[in-house]
Amino acid sequence: MIITRSYAELSQLSSFDDRYEYLKLSGTVGEATFGFDRYLNQQFYLSPEWRAIRDKVIARDLGCDLGVEGFEIYGMILIHHMNAITKRDIIERNPLIFDTRYLISTTQNTHRAIHYGNKSLLTQLPIERSQNDTCPWRR
Repeated sequence: MIITRSYAELSQLSSFDDRYEYLKLSGTVGEATFGFDRYLNQQFYLSPEWRAIRDKVIARDLGCDLGVEGFEIYGMILIHHMNAITKRDIIERNPLIFDTRYLISTTQNTHRAIHYGNKSLLTQLPIERSQNDTCPWRR
């Protein structure tokens, strides 16, 4: 695992968009990451040690997408490794893959947007309305 992104740096960015830009990658949909060894990846995410770390990250992020207040996650929460992990990291149980300094809570759509660099996948917040905003002559 090569360290390039961290929660300490991410937490300095206050907006959701800035955090997304910091994390986004430019992968390709359908691009193999673990190939035939995907079972290793799946076993890892079901392990008791991963589940314990996952719970700590969710608590730290207050159940919010990218840890941003106002972006509460009401469905499934994914934990994103800010730095790519490898088959070797999983086999050797590299301590960095369990380090909360390199993990962040996301929704499934945000996780996909990060991996594929596709901002259109992000959840859009409703537009804040104000009195007479649809009647410009009444402002």
